[in-house]
Amino acid sequence: MPKKNLSTTLAPEATLSLTQLGGRLRACRIDCNITIAQMAEKMLCSVNTYRDLEAGKPSARLGNFATALWLLGQLESLSSVAPVPASLADGRKAKRSRGKSTAMSHKELDF
Repeated sequence: MPKKNLSTTLAPEATLSLTQLGGRLRACRIDCNITIAQMAEKMLCSVNTYRDLEAGKPSARLGNFATALWLLGQLESLSSVAPVPASLADGRKAKRSRGKSTAMSHKELDF
């Protein structure tokens, strides 16, 4: 069975968000006067792996994004991704309405 191309299975909005994230990573790197080769060396990865991060490729690893953000002094920005809902912020479990799920329905997830 042939492998599926991850970029063809993502929602367009997800692809756009990854591209924008890569662009912000690039802007931070340039602001710090660091070359792609220097970033790759500091991250102990190949230049192509780092380029994939800045290109927003879906196959780029989250750990590599976190490492790059750490090196650029931007790691705290990662905490704003998928923040804890206010209903759970104080440690309480969220109450669900009987029969209703807070997750997306199968119909919403069907591409």
